[in-house]
Amino acid sequence: MKKTSTLARVVLSALSVGVFGFADTEQTGPAAVHYFSVNYKDIAWQKIVPELGNDSPEIAILRVDSGTGVTHLLIRNSRQMHVPRHWHSANETHTILAGTMVFECEGKMDVLGPGSFNYIPSKSIHQAWLPQGGLVFITVDAPWDNNWVEGPPTRADIGVKPPLAPTSKK
Repeated sequence: MKKTSTLARVVLSALSVGVFGFADTEQTGPAAVHYFSVNYKDIAWQKIVPELGNDSPEIAILRVDSGTGVTHLLIRNSRQMHVPRHWHSANETHTILAGTMVFECEGKMDVLGPGSFNYIPSKSIHQAWLPQGGLVFITVDAPWDNNWVEGPPTRADIGVKPPLAPTSKK
């Protein structure tokens, strides 16, 4: 049996859960097993921090399971920026689709490029540095929430580069 490259497996997995689309974003019970998709160009985006205007990262909720609340979403950003310390009520995974992102969690920093993956346990305080033109696919094990430790990103976070010497590169 021929081995599939890691990046190809990640991309195929992402496509199978609808990274490039949504139709019925809320599915439950037997409906949750039905295929759905839409073209990337048709995804509805919303500003995460409207006060930042066009500099705000944008979110697109792709699917929410109405039984469990499991949520699949995309976040894209047009500008390089720092995402200040925050946490989520549920476990969170990131699969990087475009750009190179830096994540800090539990005192460890990782540089993650396209095809890279991480897992952040629920209620773990973390922060990130996003590149211009970044795109990330996120899954949370329950409804999506965002709890800022010192507040959401501000204009001061726009253009901020990650600190030097991350502890690992993936």
